[in-house]
Amino acid sequence: MSLSLPAEPPAARSLTRVVPRVLDSLGDATGDLRSVRSAIVFLVDGLGKSNLHARSGHARFLTDAMGQRDTVRTVFPSTTATALTSLMTGEPAGTHGIVGYSARIPGTDVIANQLHGWERDGLDPYTWQRSEPLFVRESRAGRPTFVVSREGYRGSGFTEAIHRGAEFVAGATLAERVDRAAELARAHTGALVYLYAPELDQTGHGRGSASDAWSDALEDVDAAARHLEAAAGADTGILVTADHGMVDVCHTEHLLLGTGDPLLDGVRLIGGEPRTLHLYAEPGAESEVLRRWRESESRRSWVLSRDEAISAGLFGVVHPEVRARIGDVLVAARSRVAYYDDRLEDKTPQKMVGQHGSLTDEERIVPLIRLGGYRRS
Repeated sequence: MSLSLPAEPPAARSLTRVVPRVLDSLGDATGDLRSVRSAIVFLVDGLGKSNLHARSGHARFLTDAMGQRDTVRTVFPSTTATALTSLMTGEPAGTHGIVGYSARIPGTDVIANQLHGWERDGLDPYTWQRSEPLFVRESRAGRPTFVVSREGYRGSGFTEAIHRGAEFVAGATLAERVDRAAELARAHTGALVYLYAPELDQTGHGRGSASDAWSDALEDVDAAARHLEAAAGADTGILVTADHGMVDVCHTEHLLLGTGDPLLDGVRLIGGEPRTLHLYAEPGAESEVLRRWRESESRRSWVLSRDEAISAGLFGVVHPEVRARIGDVLVAARSRVAYYDDRLEDKTPQKMVGQHGSLTDEERIVPLIRLGGYRRS
């Protein structure tokens, strides 16, 4: 059957290629970015193109700086763990192995949280994440490399998995992080600085991207970008981008999977996240799980087998070691719904309003705004 997946425009640019393009600009500038003395990649977690345009009045600086083609497509699943790993390795999920928010450790019944659960779930950041971070390569070659983020992320398993090789510099507030990133770019010729802002995403999850609180957080991001350009200097190239966009899902559109639900027959484990489930079937039940979910959910979600997802290129080139981490069946929400395993004792995730992870344009198309030395003439 036809999967009717969203078509990728032939000229679509990928988040995976952003940092390699920046590195080109620090050398001979053979790509589409101007040659600059140093560069900052400003990652605003959760800032989709649609989200930005819907609240453009709260981000006049970024909106005015953004050209019509200043976008890229993030990876699938459109989730932070997968997207940031692709950004910082230049590789697709099927190669680096971070195939979603959570995934099964092959040969076990452990669903490992690939963003926050590295220590708890026994993931080795040097082996579970399979690709060498670009920071390792660049620092080995003598380039000054820096990660400017919150202190709480220092030394975490995920930080080690994707940011090792760079010097970690902390700032409690976004304003502090912006000042530190600008100082580092000015002080170190050839530097690559990664600046991370999680505040917008956290507000979106808690209050929704249509909330006044989200608009307030966007105003803070807009002011930060304006100050960053002024503070970093004209010879520093700045790219403002994101890992994913966000859609708001009303609690009445939560699809709760409870004890006795026929959709759970033959399902051994559930991974992924509410808008893209990885279903791990009991041995021999894979086809029946696929049939049952497809019959029930195809009107509001894309339902694919593992082989179909791989053949469609959703994870890029998939290494044999990574294949078993992907669910036997994938359920990616097409409409504004979210799936929850209601058998779990912890109901906190069901309080989320802003969601992401699936294949919709709202979740996958993010800005790539050029500031400073990268500004278009």
